[in-house]
Amino acid sequence: MRDYLEFEHPIREIEEKIEKLSAAAAGGKTSAQGEVRKLRAKLAQVEHELYQNLTPWQRTQLARHAQRPSTLDYIGELTRDFLEFHGDRSFGDDRAIVGGFARFNDRTIMVIGHQKGRTLKERMQRNFGMPNPEGYRKALRLMKLAEKFNRPILTFIDTPGAYPGIGAEERGQSEAIARNLLVMSRLSVPIISVVIGEGGSGGALALGVSDRVLMLEHSVYSVISPEGCAAILWDNPAKIPDAASALKMTAKDLLHFGVIDDIVQEPIGGAHRDPKAMCTLVGKALTNQLYDLTDLPVEQLLTQREQKYRKIGSVGGLPPAQPGASPSIN
Repeated sequence: MRDYLEFEHPIREIEEKIEKLSAAAAGGKTSAQGEVRKLRAKLAQVEHELYQNLTPWQRTQLARHAQRPSTLDYIGELTRDFLEFHGDRSFGDDRAIVGGFARFNDRTIMVIGHQKGRTLKERMQRNFGMPNPEGYRKALRLMKLAEKFNRPILTFIDTPGAYPGIGAEERGQSEAIARNLLVMSRLSVPIISVVIGEGGSGGALALGVSDRVLMLEHSVYSVISPEGCAAILWDNPAKIPDAASALKMTAKDLLHFGVIDDIVQEPIGGAHRDPKAMCTLVGKALTNQLYDLTDLPVEQLLTQREQKYRKIGSVGGLPPAQPGASPSIN
């Protein structure tokens, strides 16, 4: 069963008519077959017009769609021999983040990502994809392990943000995120990130300091959610669509600003309409990016990574960093 969003109601009406007429056509009514063909042509036109002109808030709704492919879906389709690792060796295992070694294109990689879950029970177990500090420390442990064995890292980003609970703050949520940013900036292996759904605030960025950042066409990536922005600026839920527009959180906006490096197109209607095709498209994009990064000398890799992030947000550009100016990592 397809789960329709509010703005998809015109598509729902046409698809329901097609379903009824298709049943009649199967019963031998030739007139119904002609109507089905007309409705399918109309459906294609409506879908094209609707999905080519989505507002940022509508894209946000698509990015959060419950049936959208998750990290484990991509791992299952694109890799083999996935060996999941658990725990941060300090506090516990956070199921909002999954990761481990896997084979991708006959090469061993480290893959790490947020996992929201699909059913209510799974989402509660995964804390709705909002990691605690132990989740980020697990991710950090796996990244260092990848560096030790000289394996590239792939990360899948899909979270509303880091969990803001009291326990998470007591266990050092902000420090865990900050340390991931610091360590990822200096890892000596290629890192590629893909925003597959919702990329929210530091909870997303803690897996996103990469050599290449890709976004799915209908994903979003922002410092705050539209709901949070509307609450802070206007204290008015009616302003949520305005906040989504003001945040410039869509893939097209972020590519324009140089925050991301490429956009992976989605099947018509979104990734959830054809998960296998979406996985294939993501696999091709990752293959191309890995090919470009694999043979780079470490110094060149680190220099390019640093320059990439120094340029973000600058108007006239910043002077190059001085040799030895990078912070040390304990």
